[in-house]
Amino acid sequence: MIVEEPHNSSDAPHGPHRILTVQVLTVTGSPTAQQLASHLPATLLRFLIFFDFDETIVDENSDDAVVQAAPGRQLPGWLKDSYQPGHYNEHMQRVLTYMAEQGDFEAVLVSDANTYFIEAWLRRVGARQLFQKLFTNPAAFNGSGRLVLLPHHSHDCGRCPENMCKQVIVRDYMAQREKERGRPFQRVFYVGDGANDFCPLLILGPMDTVFPRRNYPIHKLIAEAQEARPTVFKPTVVPWASGEDVVDQLKRLAEER
Repeated sequence: MIVEEPHNSSDAPHGPHRILTVQVLTVTGSPTAQQLASHLPATLLRFLIFFDFDETIVDENSDDAVVQAAPGRQLPGWLKDSYQPGHYNEHMQRVLTYMAEQGDFEAVLVSDANTYFIEAWLRRVGARQLFQKLFTNPAAFNGSGRLVLLPHHSHDCGRCPENMCKQVIVRDYMAQREKERGRPFQRVFYVGDGANDFCPLLILGPMDTVFPRRNYPIHKLIAEAQEARPTVFKPTVVPWASGEDVVDQLKRLAEER
């Protein structure tokens, strides 16, 4: 349970951070995502797909849920029982299941949430092994049992919050994987909803596809960019309101050789 609200502190060696006091909850039950290993070696996977977490994988904002919980109250029900319909985004469950079945996707999660909640949630629903890498804000318990949240990194991007630029993360990861694999991915996909998901889209190319959640901030920003500078924004845009919107497009592109 949360016994105090988060607050800022600037006396740590890593800079400003937030401190939460929580009780660790263990949740049991049947997973709602399949735990399937990739069918192909990592060097042969054709597709790289990035996911946001809050309001993309889950239909909630995990940080907001914690901040809104008053002292002495239980953690929100969706955090304790994450498989509850309507909170695990059933649309993205279909997408993750399709990817696991195909075995031709390297999946990466890029989120401004934190390692504690994301790792706990993914393991709870049996989806952790579907993601090659998680990029988010570090979180760990200190000696007093408080959950300390640190910024993911520093950067000089004027579009993004000071603790995370998703373009930097996506750019560096793509370069690293191309070097390790000896070849680039055939296509790159990005699935998100928030304003901070827009920045990484600016480095994607015409063979890539972005899936903005329909009528969410990222959808509006893309529309504005396409209108203002149509030749600069290069990836294909497929807005999604259901999992079928994403899966249908992935199936079509996966069939192309």
